[in-house]
Amino acid sequence: MKRKTKKSHEDKLTLVEHLTELRNRIIYMAVALVAAILLCYSFSEILVKDMIGIVPDVRFVFISPAELLLSYIKIAVIMGLVLSSPFLITQIWLYVSPGLEKKERRTIVFSLIFGGVFFVIGAVFSYIVVLPLMITFFMGFQMEGIEEMISFSSYLSLVVNTVLSFGIIFELPSIMVILTRLGIMKVKFLRSNRKYIILVIFIVAAVLTPPDVISQMLLALPMILLFELGIILSMLVERKRLKEIPA
Repeated sequence: MKRKTKKSHEDKLTLVEHLTELRNRIIYMAVALVAAILLCYSFSEILVKDMIGIVPDVRFVFISPAELLLSYIKIAVIMGLVLSSPFLITQIWLYVSPGLEKKERRTIVFSLIFGGVFFVIGAVFSYIVVLPLMITFFMGFQMEGIEEMISFSSYLSLVVNTVLSFGIIFELPSIMVILTRLGIMKVKFLRSNRKYIILVIFIVAAVLTPPDVISQMLLALPMILLFELGIILSMLVERKRLKEIPA
């Protein structure tokens, strides 16, 4: 009875009421995001010191008066988005979930949790393991008469691009599971085209990483392992989906 009452109440909402709710949620999201950015800005110096600590042998400089300040702001905005993302996603979910079926809600919740976990794993892996190896490899190309002078802004861009690339790439298993769950992709297709997909993985790794073999391998090998994990998880999801289909 409660579900029917709730659904009938939602059906009676006018366009103006829907727009009012959307406006309120956008305001909540904006306030939360600004508050998170301001909070993260107060910790920007700590984050900068931590990033520098990854490569203690490298001396960084800033080559324009506002470069370090803009770097602090960039860090604050990115970390503010990360910090406020649970609240932002919750507000979006509260707005769109009443119009979804129960099966659709379960699929989306599973995708958000599963994808979020793998994104964090990929970001942490790149920050702790990949970045130090990449910087050490690049710093190996030194010669007499040429002294390194690395701008912190360029280093920050490298950190952000690497972390985001690995975070997105680690979403591969969750994407495979979702497509299998929706019936768009089949495990048989993944298995029969494994060698072509691995070739595409190496091409993607070459595009997303700097032009060196070490960085490409550090991205390609985890992608292959994630692809194999995605096949295993997709098999389980496909079996469950086939059982749910009435004979």
